[in-house]
Amino acid sequence: MRAEKFGDLLKKGDRVAVSNITGREASVVSVASQKYCANIVGGWALGKGGQCIEIAGQKPIPVFSNVVELIDGLPRKKHPNKILVYSPPSAVYGEVKEIVEYARSTIETLFIVTERVSVEVASKVFQLCSRAGIDVLGCNSLGMINVHDSARVGAVGGDSPSESFRKGSAAIISNSGNMVNTMASYLQSAGLGISYGISTGKDALILTPLKSLLELARDDERTNLVILYVEPGGLYEKEALELLTNTDYPKPVIAYVTGEILQKYDISLGHAGAVVEGGETTATAKMRLFDDYFGIPPFEPNTKYKKNSELPVALKRGIRISSIHHLPDAAALVYSILGLEKDFRPLKPLSLNPWFLDYKGLGKHLPSNLVLHQGDTPSPYKEQLKILNKEVLGLSPSRRNMRKASYASSNDGSTTRLYGHSIEKQMQKGSFVSSVLLGWAGEVPNDFEVELIERCLIASLSNGPGTISAQASKLSTSAGNLPNTAMIASLACIGDVHGGNGRRAVDYLIDIFKEVGLDDPYSSTQKFDLKKIVDDEVVRFSKYRKAAKEADADYRRIPCLGHPVFRNDPVNYDPRERIISEFLKKKKIKNVFLDYYHMLARALKEAGIAKNVWAVNLDGAIASVVLGIYWESLKRKGTTVQRVRDIAFMVFALGRAAGAGGEFLDHQDFGSPMDMRTPVNECINLSRAKD
Repeated sequence: MRAEKFGDLLKKGDRVAVSNITGREASVVSVASQKYCANIVGGWALGKGGQCIEIAGQKPIPVFSNVVELIDGLPRKKHPNKILVYSPPSAVYGEVKEIVEYARSTIETLFIVTERVSVEVASKVFQLCSRAGIDVLGCNSLGMINVHDSARVGAVGGDSPSESFRKGSAAIISNSGNMVNTMASYLQSAGLGISYGISTGKDALILTPLKSLLELARDDERTNLVILYVEPGGLYEKEALELLTNTDYPKPVIAYVTGEILQKYDISLGHAGAVVEGGETTATAKMRLFDDYFGIPPFEPNTKYKKNSELPVALKRGIRISSIHHLPDAAALVYSILGLEKDFRPLKPLSLNPWFLDYKGLGKHLPSNLVLHQGDTPSPYKEQLKILNKEVLGLSPSRRNMRKASYASSNDGSTTRLYGHSIEKQMQKGSFVSSVLLGWAGEVPNDFEVELIERCLIASLSNGPGTISAQASKLSTSAGNLPNTAMIASLACIGDVHGGNGRRAVDYLIDIFKEVGLDDPYSSTQKFDLKKIVDDEVVRFSKYRKAAKEADADYRRIPCLGHPVFRNDPVNYDPRERIISEFLKKKKIKNVFLDYYHMLARALKEAGIAKNVWAVNLDGAIASVVLGIYWESLKRKGTTVQRVRDIAFMVFALGRAAGAGGEFLDHQDFGSPMDMRTPVNECINLSRAKD
């Protein structure tokens, strides 16, 4: 290895570059790292040169097309000496080869996040970097943190590294990156902080083995204790223990070996390297190796350890823990017996804090000695629960096997029911729409709601033979199919763009109105200012749209505003939506969601965002109607957002499926077979013949 101590792998002042930085994970991790330590000088991603990763309150991270452009584009003093590789497995070798070729003069360490890199590629990477004098951590490493220098590379520590990592004297070396965070948090309850946290990765080939990292820990003046998280597979621990034994290693080690339970069922851990390669690589074999080295049984929290002449000798080597939860007590024992000074006053103890319990009142059925007293909800969950409680969210229903069960329907041999309501009695009432809504939502609608939905269904029957769903029915008929196939074809051609935009509209409207105190969507007087809500949305959309256009990126439109047919007049209306609005007006009833849409369309024109007043299309009208019907049920948790979203879609789909039947009958009577086929001479070939 090039490094001689931990600090050589990562320290304050190091300059980090990130490959594939615009990827979903890489960009999020880079922003969090920059907020923590601001050590990223740039990154690269194919075809993304010239872009930036924006960070609030800091300079953006420049993005280049490749490592060559990054080296050429940064001043010499900003050339990276550490690189974090996020390339996909197939691109890792080419990426590393290019790094070595163009940046070897400054690069000291590579951290390869990519997992499931083949042994062949990993071996080539190791050979390349060894010849260039570059250290490699990985593959499948989550990165590393130097807590004393507040320096991080990769995702160790998550979004808030300072919460899990306080300065201290314990170094963590772990196959699992997430367990570095967990163990660091646990140690705080023992008054111990962290010097370094390292994720070695656990691909089939680990390029910086445990033996090498233990040598760095031995020579690090900040580290008094080494914590190991070990998975099955590989001979790395055996080699490391030979080093510890042969060199009279001076620092105690606490080891946790996982995978024993999975081993019994012949199941491997998720990491590619946790595949057992032989008798000495199983979880139980590794446990035995550590116990032989320590010369003491695994830590037992209920044992009262007495400081005799043998215990300090054994604990100077260390001890194995059989549960990760024993780590704080085991570490405290080692420090106490060896006379080492703790790093700070122990924080809150690691104990059970049942801050969520009594699910759906089931606690009252437990014996009294099993009933727990509710503890304090910790952050960040406390704040998240407050936010959730403010929102209009549907309940999360409990799950069960529904193969032979249904809440929606039943038949006891004499009576068929929908949510407990007799089908026969529904037939006597004579309302198909009322029965459909009962079957969809489990509640009988009032007459006004039935009339509203009936108009929505009629409007959905057709919008002419050129629509996608009507074309699908005609195509199917032209091919000689039966009516049900033609109707299915029409349904199959309804999606989020055509017909299903109402689903997005439901989400959009809920997001707009969830925190304004809306109780009755039909009330003529509301306790909020609808115009202000509209104006705020215009400002938000304007900024969002401008930023997207400046970045030459596509952006999400406001759902259900605008229609390809009704769009050329100064003020545009979808005549089907007009019928619904006029029906509401005739009944002297307002729908706040539909009113919002109309006001927003005009406000967008007045703000110069739209050239004319966009039409509120049928999907938007249906979404407004459905959300108006079920808003009260949503608020009292009587239904779910998902169900309301789907009902808005199903209203259109039901109407259009019936309309598709009409297209089938018409085309069957008057159309000719195959008449929907496009003639060959009208088809355009966009590729050249290859033969």
